[in-house]
Amino acid sequence: MKPAEAYILNAREPYRSIMLQLQLLIENAIPELELKYKWHLPFYYFSNNQGFCYINQSKNYVDLGFTRGTHLTKHLDKLVSEGRKHMKSLRYFNPEDIEEEVLIDVLNEAYSLRHLKYYK
Repeated sequence: MKPAEAYILNAREPYRSIMLQLQLLIENAIPELELKYKWHLPFYYFSNNQGFCYINQSKNYVDLGFTRGTHLTKHLDKLVSEGRKHMKSLRYFNPEDIEEEVLIDVLNEAYSLRHLKYYK
């Protein structure tokens, strides 16, 4: 088993369910992404080794963090930056918290911004 998959499957509930659902939605929305294990986290990359987003179980939630979060403009009321200058994330405490329409909107916007530099 690959380390990124092990990270997800070895998580306790409800975090495992959240991460599995996110994995499914991300891979269906942007099939060209490759799931790797970087920085001790499941991290999605493009084929040119450009980072896109990561999944992190932290404290009592799961963060779906976007590397070019500073450029995101949709659903700002749902995105969390919490002291991070360039990253923004969607935060989930339970599987029911995942709003597929919001997630797909943010994924598509982040995908459209992939050519921009990490910094604004």
